[in-house]
Amino acid sequence: MLLTSRPASDAQTRPAPTFALTDTDGQVVSLEQFRGSNVLLYFNEGAGCQSCLVQMAEIEKDEDLFADLDLTVLPIVMNTRDQITRDMQRNGVRTPFLLDDGTVSDAYGTLGKGMHAGLPGHSFVLIDRDGQQRWYGEYPSMWLSPTDLLVQVQEHLPA
Repeated sequence: MLLTSRPASDAQTRPAPTFALTDTDGQVVSLEQFRGSNVLLYFNEGAGCQSCLVQMAEIEKDEDLFADLDLTVLPIVMNTRDQITRDMQRNGVRTPFLLDDGTVSDAYGTLGKGMHAGLPGHSFVLIDRDGQQRWYGEYPSMWLSPTDLLVQVQEHLPA
């Protein structure tokens, strides 16, 4: 158990898998629409995972710091809209979550990395302006401070 609860990281550069998902506001969001900007995908267990929602609420508190890096954070869950919006409201989270059927979570290798075999773990994927994946971070503890997250982003974004 101890080995599987340790954070894991991968900084191998590779093309990021493209996707288009509907968000909790009913909008279709594609990775392609962010070409020219940096994107941070935040895969998480979603509804029922208090740590996951608190993580997003804390990121929102520091959104100016993320914006200074021309970085958009896209949270991705495998929930229904109703399931995740209830938890979003309870935690004051405003950022729309992207609703995945598992295809995108699988393409990014996040399934089964958390507490549940069929769900994504607490993972971050950094994609640069050119659509290249620059960093993958897995945090089984279900938490990474926004400050530490920004350090990882700054370290792995090309100058």
